[in-house]
Amino acid sequence: MKTLPHPTLAALILAAALPAAADTVWPTFTDITETAGLAFKHNVGDLDMSNIVEATGPGCCVFDFDNDGLQDLYFVNGRWHTDISDNRGRSLKGKLANALYRNNGDGTFTDVTAKAGVAGPADAYGMAASAADYDNDGDLDLFVCNYGASLLYRNNADGTFTDVTEKAGVASPGWALSAPWFDYNGDGRLDLFVVHYLEYDKGEFQRTGAYYKADNFPGPLSYPGQPDQLFRNNGDGTFTDVTKETGLWEPTGRGMGAVAADLDSDGDTDLYVTNDAMGNNLWINDGKGHFTDMATETGTAFGEGGQGVSSMGPFVADVDRNGLLDILVPDMGYSSLMLQTKQAFFTDVTAQSGVALLCGQYTGWGGLLSDFDHDGYVDLFIANGDPHHLYLEEATVARWDGKAKFIDMARQSGDFFAHKFVGRGAACADFDNDGDLDIVMSVIEGQPRLLRNESKPGNNWLTVVPVRADTGMVALGATVTVKAGSLTMLQPVLGVNGYLVSNDPRPNFGLGAAAAAESVEITWPDGRKQVLADVKANQILKVTAAPTK
Repeated sequence: MKTLPHPTLAALILAAALPAAADTVWPTFTDITETAGLAFKHNVGDLDMSNIVEATGPGCCVFDFDNDGLQDLYFVNGRWHTDISDNRGRSLKGKLANALYRNNGDGTFTDVTAKAGVAGPADAYGMAASAADYDNDGDLDLFVCNYGASLLYRNNADGTFTDVTEKAGVASPGWALSAPWFDYNGDGRLDLFVVHYLEYDKGEFQRTGAYYKADNFPGPLSYPGQPDQLFRNNGDGTFTDVTKETGLWEPTGRGMGAVAADLDSDGDTDLYVTNDAMGNNLWINDGKGHFTDMATETGTAFGEGGQGVSSMGPFVADVDRNGLLDILVPDMGYSSLMLQTKQAFFTDVTAQSGVALLCGQYTGWGGLLSDFDHDGYVDLFIANGDPHHLYLEEATVARWDGKAKFIDMARQSGDFFAHKFVGRGAACADFDNDGDLDIVMSVIEGQPRLLRNESKPGNNWLTVVPVRADTGMVALGATVTVKAGSLTMLQPVLGVNGYLVSNDPRPNFGLGAAAAAESVEITWPDGRKQVLADVKANQILKVTAAPTK
């Protein structure tokens, strides 16, 4: 096995403290960005990164926009913007755009931005994007989070999109960083939650010099927060802002991300919102469409680092396989891993699990908890990069040992992890439909990196795709539970999960040596359950919901 140079400090310490990880089936990740044809390059819209707006993004959206069964990629870009950019960068005005790449199914992608019409306006400074079939017409529409007004593109089912932002009523002015889709009121239509960060003052405070200049530019505490917004889907192509009536009004939050999932296992969808340099919010749904912040009571308001951390986007998964969702929150320090030890009660295990040791030397942004080696347990990936300068950092990758710790696997994972980037958002998807999860990482002032998972023989897998009977689309809000061997594995069907990104929503499970899953249980968004027995491994299984009576 090739030994990569410069092992991380965390790797050296863990190697001394823990038994060696069994890596006989641990994959390597091959950077195929260039061969895949992903020529897109992010730009902050200026000659250098000089303020908090430019430093916050970018992310990307994984979604099958043309319904061919292959996951496509949408990248957001910066812009030269009068609120944000230095006059020296004016030469970039009107020259930067977002990009949509169609997956060709042969390991390559084609730029179809111009035909699709999703490059974005000249003043739409891109941060993130998410996809959902909001109009229930059988294709995925696209919401783009911007500094300034965000955008909603309706999919025309012919390879093109139409900007319907104003008609739909979801412009959501402010600075948006995340937009999960979920059915909060159980009416069968997907609603939209938009997370806003802070109120940037066009650089006025920065020009006064009244901040610690060694930081290069003012941080989040220099600016007031902004309220998030919940838009109810009216079913006629329009939305209504119901933030206040649903109890979600929080005008002081500095939202960095959100995930919509049934975090208390009571059958409805809750919201977990991470905030920068202040407490996070766990909005518990009462089942009647009203939310109450229970972050303090559940132990999710703060991690071990307290309120002084910069919480990025949350990622939820069942790490310890106890049937309850846990939460990973990367940050500028040690990050935070909160295990749900009993229903609606979380325990911070950042130090005990090895996450603190893995993350302490880096600035974490986009985190993933996905089973990369198909041993039945989720593993860890975090995109890292300096917050104030274009200083490069390695990404973090680690394997869950099946008991209590993550073990650094950077040296076993391929040459990519010996190189440094200014990483931000990270998403996972099975781009080649070979059963294992690949990774795409967004990079400030650089090309995104596409990492193909080169799985080794030894472990089996199962991808379960619950689809709605009425539209044929993946049923966001469903939950899939797979039993194989001694493990019971639960995964919600989500798009937005992590920082500034939308992932492949198809639940993917590692079965280890098992040739079949003993059972696959799907809990549909309306609460109905469907159970399949003796499901063969190594297949992408599409399951259509039975029509409602």
